[in-house]
Amino acid sequence: MERRRSSPDSPPEVELELQEKFEIPYPEKPQPITRDIEDEFSRRDYYNNHHEHEGGEEIESVEQIFESREVPPWQSQLTFRAFIVSFILGVLFSFIVMKLNLTTGIIPSLNVSAGLLGFFFVKTWTKFLERSGMLKQPFTRQENTVIQTCVVATSGIAFSGGFGSYLFGMSEAVAKQGTMAKSPKDIKDPELGWMIGFLFVVSFLGLFSVVPLRKIMVIDFKLIYPSGTATAHLINSFHTPQGAKLAKKQVKALGKFFSFSFLWGFFQWFFTSGEGCGFKEFPTFGLKAYENRFYFDFSATYVGVGMICPYIINVSLLVGAILSWGIMWPLIDERKGDWYPADTPSSSLQGLQGYRVFIAIAMILGDGLYNFLKVLHRTLFGLLHQLRKNEPVVLPVAGNNKNPSNGSPPLSYDDQRRTELFLKDQIPTWAAVAAYVAIAAISIVTLPHISTNFDDWSLASTYGKLAIFTIGAWAGAEHGGVLSGLAACGVMMNIVATASDLMQDFKTGYMTLASPRSMFISQVIGTAMGCVISPCVFWLFFKAFNDLGVPGSEYPAPFALVYRNMSILGVEGVSALPKNCLMLCYAFFAGAILINVVRDVMGKKWSQYIPLPMAMAIPFYLGGYFTIDMCLGSLILFIWQKINKAKADAFGPAVASGLICGDGIWTLPSSILALAGIQPPICMKFLSKRQNVRVDKFLGS
Repeated sequence: MERRRSSPDSPPEVELELQEKFEIPYPEKPQPITRDIEDEFSRRDYYNNHHEHEGGEEIESVEQIFESREVPPWQSQLTFRAFIVSFILGVLFSFIVMKLNLTTGIIPSLNVSAGLLGFFFVKTWTKFLERSGMLKQPFTRQENTVIQTCVVATSGIAFSGGFGSYLFGMSEAVAKQGTMAKSPKDIKDPELGWMIGFLFVVSFLGLFSVVPLRKIMVIDFKLIYPSGTATAHLINSFHTPQGAKLAKKQVKALGKFFSFSFLWGFFQWFFTSGEGCGFKEFPTFGLKAYENRFYFDFSATYVGVGMICPYIINVSLLVGAILSWGIMWPLIDERKGDWYPADTPSSSLQGLQGYRVFIAIAMILGDGLYNFLKVLHRTLFGLLHQLRKNEPVVLPVAGNNKNPSNGSPPLSYDDQRRTELFLKDQIPTWAAVAAYVAIAAISIVTLPHISTNFDDWSLASTYGKLAIFTIGAWAGAEHGGVLSGLAACGVMMNIVATASDLMQDFKTGYMTLASPRSMFISQVIGTAMGCVISPCVFWLFFKAFNDLGVPGSEYPAPFALVYRNMSILGVEGVSALPKNCLMLCYAFFAGAILINVVRDVMGKKWSQYIPLPMAMAIPFYLGGYFTIDMCLGSLILFIWQKINKAKADAFGPAVASGLICGDGIWTLPSSILALAGIQPPICMKFLSKRQNVRVDKFLGS
């Protein structure tokens, strides 16, 4: 499962976004800044070549723009209206993330949408109060950062909670798709009580574990945290006069396409009264291509996702779909009766489905292992390099903005201001450590009771190892190893995801002058809301759609089966694989590593044309239908940029977010209709000429 946060390719590009959004007065341009966004973007090249005024004076810094505005204390950054808006947006984005989880598992960054909508709602609120003479506290970028943090934390649980992966992989609906590990000790169906309890005892560990590292990572080592940096630029830009005007236009564009996407989903619903019905079953490229899952399914969601995801992601998905469903699976299907029994059901893991799932797993593991080792190597090398330099960080104060130990260049005004305020409101390390120990102790005691199928095997040791294969093999098949491996995976995913999000938010807070305390409290509140909201949203899906998790259904939850089979593989070993599948898995595992090596060796210029193994693996199991949608989204954005790059850059993310949000929110009324037993009135199917003749004869008889 891939979760993408907005990540510029390099720090200079991140800074460009800030410069563009802020509409800082350009050198030799004394006239008033135009309000037309096209003119603002057209001056990009001019600005890039003129970083200094005549005489060498630096242009105005970001914090100098906000110098006249008082930074509120951390308590004032945590407002009631901020958390009301965060709750509403948290529910909205939880539905969106849940739908993406249960369809393909590809989750793009929704930070732009969260920041934009948060700004719009509170700005509208404060404007109304201001006109009524009731406004007591203005809306600040620090409060905006609190909203952003809380919304991301809330909706993040919909991802890390495993509702489309490890948690749903424990269920009977997923277990019965295979022939192994189907005993009661290897199955645990979703229930609201234990899901909420499980998330509460594992989701806060990551938050407290990174608190002592915030100064080291953000100030001492000056790590970039691209997503946090980009989010900070976005929020800072909203709170300038020109940025606010642009945000208003972006919200208007988002609203238009939100309405279109929602109404399009509503319209399609009328034609889906039976299995295989509706526009999404239209054989765009012919019936043969449709049988191999190549068709456009009219999904506004994935057209929007394609507009947000980089071109290389969408191309990689398409390459993977062609390689698997266009070449490999038809060839393996011809070996039916030799490699696997001819009468094996198409959904059985002992047949063709097994090759699809396990080869995809092999590619994902190969790509994951390579990137884990690469990141680990670069991190350790970077930290070692910093330690060898032994350059202490001196807090910049008036008259002392240079590091005296090495004579390094003076820190910028922005860095001085941000560092001073970032270190002002400390979070006591002893409190973080004490909370971590307390939550860990509670987890050790409660987790075995929540997961009663684990027999007497404790999950306490998983906090140190946390590897799905290791834990599953360690527990063994006799002691519920499949569930143990999935639960261990869940503990690790929650710790890593929440810790990563908090460090990104600390970076955002650093660059918007939001207090670390307000960031931390907002993250805790958002996580707590997510631990309740996400299970409730999943429960609605689980009760409304009886075929949830079934391959070929509207919500196949593909990664639930993938994660479960990873755990089975760890417990049962390679005996779970069909004939010759192990050899193919070895080949694709090595191939994924080789592709990554080639990408790194070729350098940035040429690597952008080499597909990503992780992305290629996703359609191996799902098919190519959603890749057609995403490539269409890329094509729309590409043409738009060729016609008018300024507008495409400014409004592309807003349009994409509207398409994603509208279709995503339609799942709420569609789920309610399904729970109420209200079915669509029409079934629209597409038949071949031969099938149509047979149907006509049957109806005429």
